Amino acid sequence: MIKLMPNYVSQLRCEKAKKLEVKRWTASATEALQDCLECTDWNVVTDGTDNVNDVAFAISGYVQFCEDIIIPQKTIKIADMGIKIKVAAAVIACTTIIALILSLANHQTLYQPYSTQYGIVLDAGSSHTALFLYQWLGNKLNDTGIVWQNERCAVEGGGISSYDKNPPQAGESLKRCLDVAKARIPEGQWKDTPVYLGATAGMRLLRLQNQSLADSILEEVGKTIQSYPFDFRGVRIISGLEEGALGWITINYLSESFIKHTFEGFWSRPKAGRIVGALDLGGASTQISFTPKDPVQDPRSALNFRLYGYEYELYTHSYLCYGMDQALKKLQAYLHKTAGSSPVISHPCYHKGYLLNVTLAELYNSPCVDKPINFQPNATVTFSGTGNSSFCLSSVENIVNLTDCAFSPDCGYNGVYQPPVNGEFFAFSSYFHTFDFLGLAPKAQLTRVHSTIQTHCNKNWTTLTTENPSITETYLKDYCASAHYIMTILLKGYKFNNTWDQISFKKQIADTDIGWTLGYMLNLTNMIPSEHPRAVTGVPHSQWAALIFFIVLAFILSLLLIVILHFKPK
Repeated sequence: MIKLMPNYVSQLRCEKAKKLEVKRWTASATEALQDCLECTDWNVVTDGTDNVNDVAFAISGYVQFCEDIIIPQKTIKIADMGIKIKVAAAVIACTTIIALILSLANHQTLYQPYSTQYGIVLDAGSSHTALFLYQWLGNKLNDTGIVWQNERCAVEGGGISSYDKNPPQAGESLKRCLDVAKARIPEGQWKDTPVYLGATAGMRLLRLQNQSLADSILEEVGKTIQSYPFDFRGVRIISGLEEGALGWITINYLSESFIKHTFEGFWSRPKAGRIVGALDLGGASTQISFTPKDPVQDPRSALNFRLYGYEYELYTHSYLCYGMDQALKKLQAYLHKTAGSSPVISHPCYHKGYLLNVTLAELYNSPCVDKPINFQPNATVTFSGTGNSSFCLSSVENIVNLTDCAFSPDCGYNGVYQPPVNGEFFAFSSYFHTFDFLGLAPKAQLTRVHSTIQTHCNKNWTTLTTENPSITETYLKDYCASAHYIMTILLKGYKFNNTWDQISFKKQIADTDIGWTLGYMLNLTNMIPSEHPRAVTGVPHSQWAALIFFIVLAFILSLLLIVILHFKPK
C-alpha cells in the first residue's frame, strides 16, 4: 500500500533521524550504583539546610551525579514519529476508499425464481368424478398463468348425482382424492390453493327432476371440501356453454395455439397460431365449440374470452340429453316404443347372441326419455341383439332431429343454430374412447371408418367376447351403437361431410387430460394476482472477495495505528 503513495514514501526517506542518548542499565552497572549509594554519608549531602525542598533537591542531584558517572551511556538514532503516523493514516484512508468503491460499483440485480402455486378442480360428471391438481408459477403472461397438470385422481364410485338416495356419501367419496392432493401440495401453500368443484350434465338432469335433492348433494359435497385446509371457491353446476368453452380453452392451450415456449426460454404468442375447435361427448351432454369465420349470429351461442392479452369470439353449444349414456337410453326407449307389446325387443346395435333384461323403471329413469302412456315400472323387457349395422344406423338417426331448423342452412341438429364448422377439431371423451377401441384414433379415412364400424357391428357376441376378454360387458355391448351415434352427429348433425380429415380423436395432449377443468383453471388465474418479482442485488464473487480483503486490511491497519499512538515515546 505504501508504494501507492510515492509522496509519503519520498518524504519518509528524506526525513533525518534524531540522536538520542540512553543509559545502559546492565547488572554490573546497577550493582556499582547501589554500592556507591550505600557507602554515601547522607548527612554530608544534606548538611547546612533544614528546608525539605532543598534536601530533596540535593539528594536527587547527588543520585543523578552518581548515575552519570557510574551508568554507561550510548547514542541511538530514531526517526520522527509524526511522519510515520501520517503515512499510516494515508494508507488506512486509501484502503477505506478502495473498499467503499468496491461496495458501490458494478452492482448486479438477480431475480429469484417465482414460487409454484397450486389449484384443484373437481370434475363431477354424470358417470364419475375426477380430481385434477394443477400448478403454475407466480408470474403470468398478460395476466394469464402458465398452467400444467400435476396429478389426476379418479374418485371411486359413480358421479355425485348417483348419490340421490344418500347425499352425505357424495361428499365422503371425495376424501381419498382430496387426501392425495393434500399430500402433493407443500403444507405452507395449503391455505393459498384454490379448490373448486363443477358439476356437469348429470347434475343438470337431477336438478330438472328434483331441485332440492340436487342442492342437498351440492351442500354435502361443499361441507367435505371445506373441511380441508384449502381456499374453497365453491361448488356449483356449470352450464353447458361453460363446459364447452372451457374445453376449447384447454385444447388450444395444450396445442400451444395461445402461447408457445421459444428456444430462448420465453413464452410468446405464435405468429401463425392455429385455433382448434373442440368436440366433447360426455355421458349426459355433448358440446361443440369453435371460432367461426363470420360473427356468431345467435348471442345465446356466443362467448368472448380474453386470454394472454388477446380477445376471442367463440361459438359454443351444449346438447343436454345427447351425451353418450343418454343417447343410448333414448335408443332403447325408441326401440321399446316401436316394438309393440312384445316383451322381447330386437336391438340391431347389440351383437347377435347378446341378451339384456331391463325394467321399465330403469329404462325410463331419466328426464331425457318420455314415459309411455301405459307405463308399468316393474315390467321387464329383454333386448335381443341382432347385429345389423345398417338397421342400427337408421335407428340411431331416428333419435336425432336432423330436419327441423329455422336457421337453415346454418344448423346443427335438434333445430339449433350453428355456423359452418371452421378449421381443425379435437374430439375427446367418449369420441376418443369409442374410436380408440375400434383402432381408428387419432385419425382414419372416412371409408375405413365406415367399413370398420360395419365389420364390428356384424360380429356375434361370442366372437366379440373372445377377441376382447379384458373389456367388461358394460362397455363392450355399446361400442356398435356408440360408433353409429358418433358418425350421425358428426356427419349429419355438425356437417363434417367435407372436412372429416380435420378431426383428430384424442384423450390427452402433452400428457394432460383434455376437458373443461384445465380451461377453468386458466380462466381462474386471471383473477389470482400476479406475484411480484423478487430481486436480489449484489456483486460478483471475485469483487465481493476483494471487498472483504480491503475491509479487513483497513481494520488491521487501524489497530496498528492505535497501538503506535498509544506507545509513542514521550
